[in-house]
This record gives sequence, structure tokens and C-alpha cells, in this order.
Amino acid sequence: MAGFECTDQMNASGYRVDLLEATGHLELVREDYSRIRSLGIRTVREGIRWSVVEPAPYQYNFDPVLHMMHAGREKGVQQIWDICHFGYPDDLSPFHPRFTSRFVSLCEAFTVFYTQHHPGQPLFVTPVNEVSFISWLGGEVAGTAPYCTKNGWDLKYALMRAYIAGVKAMKQLSPLVKVVTTEPLVNVVSADPANPADVETAAWEHELQFQSVDMLCGRICPELGGSEDLLDIVGFNYYYDNQWVAGGRGILGWNDRVLDPRWSPLSDLLEAGYLRYNKPVLLSETSHPKEDRPIWIEMVAAESAAAISRGVPLLGVCLYPIIDRPDWDHLHIWHHAGIWDTDSSGKYARVLHQESVDALLAGQQVVAEALEGQRLLC
Repeated sequence: MAGFECTDQMNASGYRVDLLEATGHLELVREDYSRIRSLGIRTVREGIRWSVVEPAPYQYNFDPVLHMMHAGREKGVQQIWDICHFGYPDDLSPFHPRFTSRFVSLCEAFTVFYTQHHPGQPLFVTPVNEVSFISWLGGEVAGTAPYCTKNGWDLKYALMRAYIAGVKAMKQLSPLVKVVTTEPLVNVVSADPANPADVETAAWEHELQFQSVDMLCGRICPELGGSEDLLDIVGFNYYYDNQWVAGGRGILGWNDRVLDPRWSPLSDLLEAGYLRYNKPVLLSETSHPKEDRPIWIEMVAAESAAAISRGVPLLGVCLYPIIDRPDWDHLHIWHHAGIWDTDSSGKYARVLHQESVDALLAGQQVVAEALEGQRLLC
């Protein structure tokens, strides 16, 4: 799968960013879809950009989304839609008393709009991307709206209240709505395994990654109305810095000559996530910047194949971003984490990173063999 960066959030300096526009993808969507199809990719993650499609309260303009939908139909590309990818309209934040009603109305309007243009087809949708991460970024370190510190839980609770209400509204409108969560998949370890207090702290920090999906399923905070039937596909976002020592004491290296014994293989983490929710699994985001991209892709493919061989129903792996993206706090810095880079010629440049392509094609074969092995076993 391919993911196109679509955040429309307020950055740490208080400026609105629009990475769908900054990467040129909105204008080059047809060309970008042709590019990914040349590599055997047929499914993408896209975003509708809440701050763009709702120019005034309860008034919607989905024309830019329709433009992308037409491109998907033309090119034979399946789309999974983020309704809120970190950004809210200027007059709104998750702590606003009308946040939930506004979000529910947006979800309903988008469901009706999608159904009109895709009658009888499933709508794969992520209501709010990475609730756990944005609760930390906006609620603990003031990196985006609502620019709070020490309010991560309150922000997560407010977002999940809207999330759950939005999912219920969409599913009531159409039984073809399929909810895909996209939460960080992490491994938090103890600095001192011989210290019971330190082990307990690490276990608590590790468990935090599941709170949002547990709310959606009604396992915690049942007053929000969550239930197991609201979840269809469990998406996990996994990057090179997703394993760390509790208390902010360092990142575990993923490519060290001798791995830290506390390191967990990605296949183990995926299997644990699957067993926790018993739903199909998606690696909804993964990538690595710069020269280690091919090694990362090779590792992800091998670990995905290992998970599949253990019976984990892994539906896909999303390379995110597939096209290079700028840093949202420093727009002149490009991450060089995609299959295509952007160079000095501007945002419309698409410079193929051949080493990553080679790793991708080899990885597709590794995964295909694992899938065939599972098919034969069944």
C-alpha cells in the first residue's frame, strides 16, 4: 500500500500546514497513482482535510476529494480515507463544546457524499488518525492545537468521544462503512528489569498505546458508547523509534549489530496486537528516512511474512509517505523517506529512489510466498 501525507494541522509555530498541497500530490494525483501502480501497489491512504472541506460550520465542499476519487476510479486504485488527520477548522479544537457535533456532522456528510459517488461500494475510513500520538503532541508537549501540556488524557478522551459518535453515525447511514484504526505500535521496556517499580512503570507506559482502540471497543470508558462492532480493521503505525526505554531514557536501536535483548521483533508486536483485538491487521504506516530506507523495507517485509506465517491476518503494509514530505514544523526540510524524493526543482519533483524500489519488489515476493504458504496450509 501507499500513503500520501495529508495533514492539515497547526504546527508548533501556530501556522496551518497543508502537506497534500505542499507535496504537489493534489495536482499530480493521477500521475502519482500511475507511479505506484507501476510497482504493483493498488491501495492508498488519503485524507479529506477537515479544515479545507468545511470552510464554514456545517457547510461542506468536497470538490477536492471528488477530484481524488475520480483519479482513483480512473487508475483502479482503492482509497482509504482519513477524515481528520491532525487538523481541525480554525474555529474548533477537541475541547470546544461543539467539537463532537461538528465532527459527527462531517462524518455524516462525507458518508452521504461517498455513497452518492460509489453506490454499493464499501467505504474504508479512519475517523481520526493516530489519536494516541496527537494526544501527546497537542496535549502533553504543546506541539499543535490545542497547545496544551499535561492534558494528554483529556485530549484523548475528547477525541475518542467524537470518534465513537462519528463511527456510530456513519455505520447507521451505511452498513458498508469499514473503520480502520491507525494507532502507533510501540514497545516500552524497563531500564532496570530487576527493579519492580521500574518494570511497573514500563508496563504502564506500554499499555497506553492501546487506550484509544480500547475506548472504541468499549473496553474502557464505556460511557463513551464504544463497542467491539465499531472496529473492523486494526491499523498499526510503526517507525524506527517506536521502541524505547521507559521514562524517556533512550531509543532501542533496530539495526544494531547486536540487538538489545529487550528489543521485540515487529512480527511479535503485530501478533500481540492481533490477539488483543481478534480483527484483521494492517501495518497502516511505516518508513525510514534517507539511506537506511532499503534495509528498513527488507526488515518490514521479512517481519510481515513471519507474522503471516503465524496466522496473523495481515491485510497490507502501507509505505508512508510514498512521496517525500516536508517537516511540518520546518517546511524547508524534506525527510527523504519515500520511494520518490523531492529535490531542489520543487514540490512537483518525483525522483525515484532505486534502492528502495529494489527492496520493495523483493519484499513483495517474500510476502507473496508467505501468503501462498498460508493458503496451502488452509
